[in-house]
Amino acid sequence: MIDTWDRLLNVTTSAAMAATGLVFMATYHLLAPWWRSTTGRHLMAFGAAVTALGAYTVTISMWPDLWPLRVLRTLVLLAIAGLFVQRTVMVIRAQRHHQEH
Repeated sequence: MIDTWDRLLNVTTSAAMAATGLVFMATYHLLAPWWRSTTGRHLMAFGAAVTALGAYTVTISMWPDLWPLRVLRTLVLLAIAGLFVQRTVMVIRAQRHHQEH
């Protein structure tokens, strides 16, 4: 339930984040062959995960007792954690490649 100014602010900013995430993903999909590179796939996956987190915040504010949303949140956070691991590996590989050349 959105009954205080801080909850309204949280929902509004989360909705804005989700909307801009959707715009990014649509733009990237239409303008770049993102699926052809590791970096492109990572950018799209990270965009989707962060967009899902924003959408979750909006949705759980409307239906706070809908428990499957809590499971969804757990999956989204695990996906973000996995993407951070992937990002770390990408940085290490890029630095090793840079040092070799």
